[in-house]
Amino acid sequence: MKYVRFHTITIISGLLLVGACRPAAPPVTPQPATKPAVKPIDLTPRVVPQPASLTRGTGAPFVITATTGIVVDAGAGQVQPIGETLAMLLRKSTSFPVLVSQAGGTAAPGTIRLRLANDRQSLGEEGYELTVASDSVVLVAYRPAGLFHGVQTIRQLLPSAIESEIGLERDWAIPALTIADQPRFPWRGGMIDVGRHFLTVREVQQFIDLLALYKMNVLHIHLTDDQGWRIQINSRPRLTAVGSLSQMGGGPGGFFTQQDYTDIVRYAQARYITVVPEIEMPGHSWAALTTYPELTCKPRPPDPYTGPDLGWSALCPDKEVTYAYIDDVIKEVAAITPGPYLHIGGDEVASLSDSQYVKFIGRAQDIVNKYGKVMIGWEEITKAKLKPATIAQMWKSDSVTAALSYGSKLILSPATHAYLDMQYTPETELGLHWSGYVEVRDAYDWNPATFAPGLTESNVLGIEAPIWGETVRNIGAVNYMSVPRLPALAEVGWTPQAGRDWDSFRSRIAAHAPRWRYLGVNYYPSPQIPW
Repeated sequence: MKYVRFHTITIISGLLLVGACRPAAPPVTPQPATKPAVKPIDLTPRVVPQPASLTRGTGAPFVITATTGIVVDAGAGQVQPIGETLAMLLRKSTSFPVLVSQAGGTAAPGTIRLRLANDRQSLGEEGYELTVASDSVVLVAYRPAGLFHGVQTIRQLLPSAIESEIGLERDWAIPALTIADQPRFPWRGGMIDVGRHFLTVREVQQFIDLLALYKMNVLHIHLTDDQGWRIQINSRPRLTAVGSLSQMGGGPGGFFTQQDYTDIVRYAQARYITVVPEIEMPGHSWAALTTYPELTCKPRPPDPYTGPDLGWSALCPDKEVTYAYIDDVIKEVAAITPGPYLHIGGDEVASLSDSQYVKFIGRAQDIVNKYGKVMIGWEEITKAKLKPATIAQMWKSDSVTAALSYGSKLILSPATHAYLDMQYTPETELGLHWSGYVEVRDAYDWNPATFAPGLTESNVLGIEAPIWGETVRNIGAVNYMSVPRLPALAEVGWTPQAGRDWDSFRSRIAAHAPRWRYLGVNYYPSPQIPW
């Protein structure tokens, strides 16, 4: 955490005694006051992720003033909220009114124009075009998500003080340029673990805000583990009545009501982020087994577990009550999840035979599909026969061949590059290092399309950055372990490989530190970055 030290200056008045033999001091001639030199405005674009195409203009910048407004197309209902999002950002820091209005045709000079265009289909679901001139800013996209991402680019082109909560007097200039931009991969996610240490709704929303700033579009939320059950299931009330009362290392635990979860989903949707819930099975299930011990293969009343060990707990695949339980849970979670995906975990199951595991994954896949969701699982699920739509998430790098043989696509989360819970260095207080140390350059310098034999660009759905909760207890810790590695991974997922460069990234991300301080985001001051 960075601390700001305030120095107190004490002014002491004294008397000057003048001796009889000392001549009087000459009168002081007043000097004309001089104004301090005005520091020139730095208009260098430092956008992260790096846009696919950015061309600097030669004209004057666009300057936001008290008369600047935002114009959206009349009748474009999905665009109005995006315009209001930008207006709210500008109002809080500039103290300007920044009105949002609807109009057709060409907007008046001095405005920021947001519009959807049917002839920009080549931009896809998330691409945008941005043109900045001295008299206008025009943001165009084919779909609303593209406009939202374009707003994040406008946000990053403005001075860092745009993130301030108080009105500041300064020049709010956006450099003249043109950008044509769209993501490399459709899946660019972050995963947060509330199973080991519970986080509040507001803390999860703060993580969503960080994802949105860097154009990431998936929040994978790990809702259950050995140490705690975190989502209300009405048909199985004991899961939260008992299973939520613990967490790693002890403590009160906690859980989300279904309304809490819905609030998280809606908050993410407003930022064009899809929520993917994970209900861990068959392993990492001790919190569930403490409430329903009949789900174990060796019935006994288990005690809550708050330690770090893993791999030893499992639902029993040989009992029908197990699948009735899974059906109840998946049915309710699917009903409150508007996104198309549901993650079942499936990793680190040492207590089942291969045949038991394969049987379990097959039946779990059927239940997930039954409730209209696409199943995702950690790469171990490739031991079972997967349906082509099922997605495998790679973390150890040994699942590629099996996944591709089923026609499945892969989400890449290699622990050596993408695990945000790994220590940056041996000196980092938080984190683990079982897969090594992951500095910022480790997170940045890899190519998903060539990461493992057999992969191609078309095989890769995208990348995801998990942050497991063994040592992470609150949003301050989440931010410290995420920043600046999360922005690095955001660029891996968004920017074309040919457009990525480590030296460029480290220079651009260094300029984001003042922005993080305004936002209250704790971050790791990596020595690899020229702060």
